[in-house]
Amino acid sequence: MTEFSFILWALMLLAWCAMRYPAMRRARRQRTAVDKRTALDITLLLACGLGLALLPVLWRLGLFSGVADRSQGLLSILLGVASGAAFLWLFRRSHKDLGRNWSVTLEVREGHQLVTQGVYAHVRHPMYASFLLWGTAQAFLIPNWIAGLAGLAAVLGLYAVRQSREEAMMRETFGLEYDAYCARTKRLVPGVF
Repeated sequence: MTEFSFILWALMLLAWCAMRYPAMRRARRQRTAVDKRTALDITLLLACGLGLALLPVLWRLGLFSGVADRSQGLLSILLGVASGAAFLWLFRRSHKDLGRNWSVTLEVREGHQLVTQGVYAHVRHPMYASFLLWGTAQAFLIPNWIAGLAGLAAVLGLYAVRQSREEAMMRETFGLEYDAYCARTKRLVPGVF
């Protein structure tokens, strides 16, 4: 089952790459009006890449030598597939709703608009929510405590550091319009948080 769950995880990673690539190309062609990137942001993004992609591959290649491996049942795989499907749907939907307003780092594009429709009508950070679902899917699909939980830990760290800075940047850019948007939406889970 370990091989099968790793293949499912790898397919999820490839689907994410296929979805992210067009947005990255489009973002590179746009001019940045405000850039709030820091070395910490870049480090946290690299940690996410390490936790969500590299560590599971290194684990599968046997570099962990069985350290921290755990058993895995069918329920774990089913929960991994369900959270992975939710991740891919929410990730795709978030990108479509953002369109040209997306950036991988803390940037405001020239002509940036406040997006409040689609999934953004319900939550302010659906992209982060999608990555938390990715980390959850990985935890279920990779039967190793280190490689399985590394992605979730990295995304939680990124979110903890960036969400308040991102909201401050949006408030600076959109003022009262952003305050009104915050008053009617939750950060990650509609109606809850």
